[in-house]
Amino acid sequence: MAEALSREQIEEHLKTLDGWTTDGRRIERLYSIPHIQGAAFITHIAAIQNDIGHHSDATLGYKTVHVSISSSDIGGYVAEHDIELARRIQAIASAHGAG
Repeated sequence: MAEALSREQIEEHLKTLDGWTTDGRRIERLYSIPHIQGAAFITHIAAIQNDIGHHSDATLGYKTVHVSISSSDIGGYVAEHDIELARRIQAIASAHGAG
């Protein structure tokens, strides 16, 4: 089972993830992106999630995609695999026009 990261550990990881924030229980990012590209971005995020077997919440807005990641298996806190998912999402964001 994964172990929850401390807020300090999360914040250290987030130094390498532009625009991601934490409240200590989840990591989040709001991307600016046109609506149709946002739908494709969410589909790509879903494919990554299925590939690694770990899922997040992603919400499509008119010109935004909001991603919120935590681990339900450890009570809704952040673990290393949450950070890895954020890295993988960030790696594809620019290809979708998300900023």
